[in-house]
Amino acid sequence: MMDGYDMGSGGWIMMILFWTVLLAVIVWAVRYVPRGRGDTGTRPPEQAREILDARLARGEIDTETYDRLRAKLGGDDTNR
Repeated sequence: MMDGYDMGSGGWIMMILFWTVLLAVIVWAVRYVPRGRGDTGTRPPEQAREILDARLARGEIDTETYDRLRAKLGGDDTNR
C-alpha cells in the first residue's frame, strides 16, 4: 500500500544522483560563467579625468599632483 511512491533502491539512488549533479552544475555556473560585459577594472580616460577633476575640487590632491596625474592619463587638453 505505497500508493505508487515506492521507487525501489535504484530510484532513490537516481534521485540523489540527479540532485547532486544539478547542484554541481549550479555551483560551476556561479563560479565560472563570465558575468557579462560589466566593469572590467579599467576606466575610460574620460571617467578617470572626471574623477581626477573631482578630487582636485574636493581638495584631496594639490595642483602639482593633479598636473602629474593628468599628464599620465594623456589629458593634456586645456579646454577643461
